[in-house]
Amino acid sequence: MRARVRLPGSKSITARALVLSAIAAGPSTLRYPLRARDTELMAAGLRAMGAEVDSGQDERWTVRPGRLAGPAHVDVGLSGTVMRFVPPVAGLADGPITFDGDPHARQRPLGPLVDALRSIGVRIDSADTGGLPLTVHGAGGVTGGDVTIDASASSQLVSGLLLAAPAFDKGIVVRHVGPPVPSAPHLRMTAQMLREAGATVDDSTRDVWTVEPGGLSGRDWDIEPDLSGAAPFLAAALVTGGQVTVPGWPRTTTQPGDRLRELLTAMGGECALTDDGLVVTGTGAVHGLDADLSEVGELTPAIVALAALADSPSRLTGVGHIRGHETDRIAALARELTGLGADVTELDDGLELRPATLHGGDFATYEDHRMAHAAAVVGLAVPGVRLSDIACTSKTMPEFPELWASIVEGTH
Repeated sequence: MRARVRLPGSKSITARALVLSAIAAGPSTLRYPLRARDTELMAAGLRAMGAEVDSGQDERWTVRPGRLAGPAHVDVGLSGTVMRFVPPVAGLADGPITFDGDPHARQRPLGPLVDALRSIGVRIDSADTGGLPLTVHGAGGVTGGDVTIDASASSQLVSGLLLAAPAFDKGIVVRHVGPPVPSAPHLRMTAQMLREAGATVDDSTRDVWTVEPGGLSGRDWDIEPDLSGAAPFLAAALVTGGQVTVPGWPRTTTQPGDRLRELLTAMGGECALTDDGLVVTGTGAVHGLDADLSEVGELTPAIVALAALADSPSRLTGVGHIRGHETDRIAALARELTGLGADVTELDDGLELRPATLHGGDFATYEDHRMAHAAAVVGLAVPGVRLSDIACTSKTMPEFPELWASIVEGTH
C-alpha cells in the first residue's frame, strides 16, 4: 500500500472552538472544522440555545454569540463532548434546557459534572444515575467558584467546566480528587484554547485548574487535522509493509494523537515528520508493545488491532476509562478479536495479546466508530472480516468508508 490521506479537522479542537465562540463577545470563524455527527450535534445544541452557528460551508463555519435562552432541547447523540461541554453553557441560559441522546449515552459517566454544577449554583434535574436525561434550569448566569470533582472517568468532565468558566461570575477553581485523570493532553488543549480566546488560566498545579472571570474575544480558529483519526490509516502502513502520508501534520500540537509517531515506531514502523506531513513506512513486521495508553485512550482500538497481528506479545494498560466510552471498548475488543481467533486476555484497565493465527468472521462494532477502525485494520491482513456496521464511523469521520476503500484499492 502506498497512499496519501488528507484527514478532516480535529473533533476535539472543533468542539472546543464552537463552545468558546458561542460565549465570546464577538463573531468567530472556524476554518476547516470537522463536519461529523458529533460536531453537527454540538453546533445544533448551541444553536438551539440561541447562538448563531452557520455551518453551511464545509471549510468555513461562523459563530455569532446570541442571547442564550430556553426552553430548548439538546440531542447529545453518543457524544461525550456534547453531553459534557454544553450543560455548563446551559447554566448561563435563561430558561430550561433539556438533554438526552442515544440509548447508550445514558450509561456514559456524567454524574460528577452534574454534582459539580450543582455545587456552584446551577439547578439540574437528572436521572437517578446522575446522568441523562437531564434538565438544566438556566438562571441567566452561573455564580462559579470552587469545585471538587472526581474526573477519573473522563477529562471532559473538567474541560466542560473550564470552557464555560470565563462567563461565570467568579470564574472557577476545579480540584480533581481521585485516580489520575485520563487523556491529560486534552486538558492542556482546553487550557491553551482558553488562553487563545483571551481567558486567564492557571494549570501550573497538578490536578488544579483556575479560570478567571472575563470576556472572551471572537477570533479565527484554524482547525488542525484530526490526528487520532489517522490511527487506522497509519496502522495500515505497518500491516501491509507499505507507506502512508498524512499531509498537514503539525510540528507542535496539544492533540494526543501525535503520540502515534512513538507508538508506531515501537511496533515496527518508520515515522518521519517532513515538510509534506507525517510519512509512516511499514518494514514488513509488526511487533508487540508494552505501553501505558492512559493519555491516548482513543488510540487503543487501532493499537490493539495491530497488537493482534504482531509477532510478539503486547500488554496495553491504563485505559480502564474507555469502558465508559461509546461502548465498553476493552470488553468489546476482547470479545470480537477472540471471535477471530486472537489470543486475548482482558484486564481491568487494558488487554494482553499474544501471537495467534486469525481467521475471518463477523466483527460487531457496537455503534462505535473506533471499533470499526479496529476491524478495518485487522481486515487488511485477515480475509473475510465482516463489520456489522460501518455507518457508525460518521460519528467523527463520515468519509471513512470511501477513504478506506480508496487506499485499499490504491486509488487515493
